[in-house]
Amino acid sequence: MLEELWDSAVVALGGRPGTAGDLAARYGEPHRRYHGTRHVLAVARDVVALADDVTERERAVLVLAALAHDVVYDGEPGHDERASAAWAAERLAAAGVDAAEVVRLVLATVDHEAGDRLAALLTDADLGVLGSAPADYGWYRAAVRAEYAHVPDDAWRDGRSRVLRSLLERDPLYATAAARDRWEVRARANLAAELASLSDRPRARRTSGTTRRSGCR
Repeated sequence: MLEELWDSAVVALGGRPGTAGDLAARYGEPHRRYHGTRHVLAVARDVVALADDVTERERAVLVLAALAHDVVYDGEPGHDERASAAWAAERLAAAGVDAAEVVRLVLATVDHEAGDRLAALLTDADLGVLGSAPADYGWYRAAVRAEYAHVPDDAWRDGRSRVLRSLLERDPLYATAAARDRWEVRARANLAAELASLSDRPRARRTSGTTRRSGCR
């Protein structure tokens, strides 16, 4: 499925298919619990659903960026996105496609600060899970925690709470009107409920140190 989406978007940009390389294998890596195939397919689906007024070329660029945005995932913020952008540049060069716009969009997911319309569409789609139904949000929450199983509970609560607060402080949370209409209200409810649950849990003796990305999206 991932390779089919990749090839279709590459062909739409005038490139050669068959250049997805290890795309599917990377998203199937065993250490991924959230940032795997289910997530990337959801982002590719949602970015197309949000982008109802873009050109065919822009849609293809958005799909490629969605497919590439987490292709490298080691839990290292900044490094992962830059490595993913480099992977995309290499694969698109092999396809004979100019990678500059895809690379720029992948790098926009470092801080989810949308600098333009296409970046806004991609970053909103990447955060679409926040506005999902309770069961899906529960899966997302558990899957992210599983990716950081090595982080002690107190450190996880601290890091995750900071992330949740930073998201709730964004006004609006989503950059595009389409995403706000679909997800804003439910996302704020999900985030607030999770934050409250973290605050309510009893705390053990504080441990020293946290991982850089404890509690990340």
